[in-house]
Parts: sequence; structure tokens; C-alpha cells
Amino acid sequence: MTGETGTELRASDATLIARLVERDESALAALYDRYAGMLSSVLNRILRDTQAAEEILQDIFYQLWRTAAQFDPARGSLPGWLLVIARNRAISRLRRHNPASGEELLENTVVLPTNLESTIAQRQLIGKVKGALDSLPKEQRAAIELAYFEGLTHSEIAARTGDPLGTVKTRLRSALETLKRNFKP
Repeated sequence: MTGETGTELRASDATLIARLVERDESALAALYDRYAGMLSSVLNRILRDTQAAEEILQDIFYQLWRTAAQFDPARGSLPGWLLVIARNRAISRLRRHNPASGEELLENTVVLPTNLESTIAQRQLIGKVKGALDSLPKEQRAAIELAYFEGLTHSEIAARTGDPLGTVKTRLRSALETLKRNFKP
């Protein structure tokens, strides 16, 4: 799409969503420019397939276009909502291509209270996330990365690392508790 203009850079997500509900295509373009890079990065990391990631990215923004009125900022931030959609779609795609792995993925989500409406805020949040991940013990960080960035199930993580399934689950639960504490408002 197009680069954001000065006005669109200053527009809040809530303003852009309201314009999107009114079918303002420039609002969709602004949101795409604002969040496509972040979503694409997550999709590519999980899928390791650029074409599939691009397809899902387009589907996410088409869904946003169709269902913008359903977004409730009281339940979370727009980028958080988009990330959850991206992650779920990527994992669903992986599951369709590997139906043998039947275990559900860890569904806990760390809610980030930071508003990601500017590039600076995004960079600051990325730094905070990296710092929080770096503060985790090595085994917990590895489990989080395998679950959230590669889309592996608990069983798949246990098989890859050689750790017992219960240990993997405990590491993930402990890591998520630590991350949630780090991101409390």
C-alpha cells in the first residue's frame, strides 16, 4: 500500500478504525503501513514460507476491513488483536499441513498495555520484549521461542529438546508468568 502521510501518522488506531467502519480505504492503507511489517515478521517466523505469510497477511487486513466495527479497544490494543489473529492463522495453516500433531498449542497470551501507534513506541516495545526474553532462563526462553515463534506444540518442543513433556509445560507456564509480570501496567 502507500506510505503514511503526516496526518495518518498522527491518527490514533481508534480514529483509523472509526474511519475504516465508514469504509475509508486510506484508513486501511494507514493501518497496513503501520502494522504489516510487524505482522509479516511474525508470520514469516512461524511459517518459514514467504508466500503463505503474504497470503495470511492479506487475509488479516481483508478481515479487518470487513469486521472493523467488531474491534473493541477496551479488550486490548489493535496490534495485540492483529498479532493474535496472525499467530492463530499461521498455526492453523501449519496444522493443516501437519495434521498428525493433535496437541493444542499454548493459548495464553501476554497482553501488552503499550500503545503501538508510532514507530518509536514499536521500537521501545520491541526492546522491552527482547529484554524480558533475555531475562528468562535459557530453557524457558527456548521453550517460548519454539512455541510462539515456530508454532510448535508442547509435545513437539519436548521431542525437539529431549525434555520430558511435563518439564516443557512447566517452563512455558513459568516463562509466561514472568513475562506477564514484566508487562503489567
